[in-house]
Amino acid sequence: MNTTQILADVINSARNKEGLPWVPYTADGRTKTDIVRLYDDRGPNNDGPSAALVRYHAGARTQRHVHPGYELIFVLDGVLHNDAGAHAAGTIEVCPPNSSHELWSDEGCTFLVVWEQPVKVVQTRPLSDLQAA
Repeated sequence: MNTTQILADVINSARNKEGLPWVPYTADGRTKTDIVRLYDDRGPNNDGPSAALVRYHAGARTQRHVHPGYELIFVLDGVLHNDAGAHAAGTIEVCPPNSSHELWSDEGCTFLVVWEQPVKVVQTRPLSDLQAA
């Protein structure tokens, strides 16, 4: 299967996102977030790549974190916000190793994310602070 077909399959799946096996995703201080893991090759030392479809409900937030490896984000619907601004459907963002950001969505969004390495939280706030922000 070529890359174009994989992306087409992801986009078609996202269009029918209610039929996907979403589960709540609260790791690393996330709020109002669901995930469908596409693959997860993290090893016993919690290193290695993984990819997922992530759905932010309106008001979702993720705490500031750093990426030890590359992160690729492809916004499928809605608007995803980070330190660099608002990213509408169709936006592809590549975050280089050792970059950091917070993510949120006021209106909700769905995106494909590919992590070269798991993220590391650099700022921890109580969930009540995140929800009030």
